[in-house]
Amino acid sequence: MAKSTSNTGKPWTPAEVKQLKQEAAGNTPTRVMGLKHKRTEAAIRAKAQVEGISLKPTNQSPYGTKK
Repeated sequence: MAKSTSNTGKPWTPAEVKQLKQEAAGNTPTRVMGLKHKRTEAAIRAKAQVEGISLKPTNQSPYGTKK
């Protein structure tokens, strides 16, 4: 089980959601996002799913297509 953080159980602010979208667009790793937001990696993934934010890297080719 993940350690609790200082923001555990606190609602997300609109500014935090906006920052999350920007970080996802910039391919920031979820662990780094969690450290910046003081939330667990699972919380980052859950909020991204609720908001419809893709955390998949946009600058990498799909698995198995490398020549």
